[in-house]
Amino acid sequence: MTNATQKRTDRKRTRRVRRLPSGPNGGIELLLIQSVDGLGKQGEVVEVKPGYARNYLLPQGLATVATDHHKRMIEKHRARLLEIHKKRLASFQSLADNISKQSVTIEANANDEGHLYGSVGATEIANALKALEFTVTPDQVRLQGPLKELGLYTVQIHLAAEVEADLKVWVVPTASQEDA
Repeated sequence: MTNATQKRTDRKRTRRVRRLPSGPNGGIELLLIQSVDGLGKQGEVVEVKPGYARNYLLPQGLATVATDHHKRMIEKHRARLLEIHKKRLASFQSLADNISKQSVTIEANANDEGHLYGSVGATEIANALKALEFTVTPDQVRLQGPLKELGLYTVQIHLAAEVEADLKVWVVPTASQEDA
């Protein structure tokens, strides 16, 4: 074998992609660092498709490879993890209670019949809560559909797997329309 062929062969060997350990059903076995809706709770070992693991769970820091060492560490610290989980749920529950006591008012352009020219969505509701100093992301706001008419709506805010709050949302015409 010539020197140039040897270098090409060596290069091919060093480019190997680190393979993730596969589970009994052919997926990738991961240990969840944080709870993921629809998948599992913190500390559970789950099996997912390779693309979901490589493109979402691992880069987002939601999971790690389920090695024997990681599994032993989880078993060792399960009581402490349960205590942390209970504290997080308690803080989410108190946040849910505070949100349920609030109502937000969102101004929107509407015609004489009360139909909005646009719509009010999750982003506007999350911004209104942010103005009241509640940290809520738009994906935590659960709407049946966009709000397209003036009125009072009850919107669910999904804070954690077991914790949801009901928020009263008033959609009112803009101040310039009331004067007219």
